[in-house]
Amino acid sequence: MTELLVDRADGVVTVTLNRPQRRNGVTWPLIEDLVGELERIAGNRDDRVVVLTGAGGAFCSGMDLAESVAPNELPFMRRVGQVVTLLHDMPKPVIAKVAGPAVGFGCNLAFACDLTVAGESALFGEIFADRGLTLDGGGSWILPRLVGLAKAKELVFFSRRVSGVQAQRLGLVNLTVPDEELDKTVDEWAQTLADGPTLALSVMKKELNKAYESSFAEAIESESLAQAFSFSSAEAREGMRAFLQRRPPRFRESHN
Repeated sequence: MTELLVDRADGVVTVTLNRPQRRNGVTWPLIEDLVGELERIAGNRDDRVVVLTGAGGAFCSGMDLAESVAPNELPFMRRVGQVVTLLHDMPKPVIAKVAGPAVGFGCNLAFACDLTVAGESALFGEIFADRGLTLDGGGSWILPRLVGLAKAKELVFFSRRVSGVQAQRLGLVNLTVPDEELDKTVDEWAQTLADGPTLALSVMKKELNKAYESSFAEAIESESLAQAFSFSSAEAREGMRAFLQRRPPRFRESHN
């Protein structure tokens, strides 16, 4: 069975973890497949938006602890870190579509995406302490930025599990919808982004990602440089034509 499914349609590439018998728990081979596919997507101009999800009613149950990585724990964990780094640095929007459990590494895998849409069946859990393990998947960096330091420590120290509805209230996810509406909602979000200005979205993602590491003055200068560059882009020219002609922009037809 192929453990990573990749489907491309109209600029949207859907990457599905496909180990439903193990609730999509990740193994070294699956991590290697993810790294390779995310690297391909990053360099593929036709892939405009990424949707990351899991098969069989689960997003990802974290590491498959039945599959030992000893004695190579450090190389393995660095590859795990490479997965979330690729998502963070991906020069196009990434949406996590979460149904069922997203726990341990699976929890932080979802939060490493730019946007997270959850079904009401979703269950998020930083369950590392229950296993005598520490954080991975970028959780130590991501969680405080989503919910603040005190709440992040509470979620982690007590291995809190939160539902999709609770996760939205806490600011962990963008939106929680009934399970039967999850596919439709994510499809709409992905299509809107795929029709959008991919260059501008990429630059804005990069600027927002470094918001907590730069001063206000540095942000202003970075914005100035980026905006000066974008003024000369084909996307900006199409956006201006659309505005003057009072029509929706057709960014897919723009080529720099």
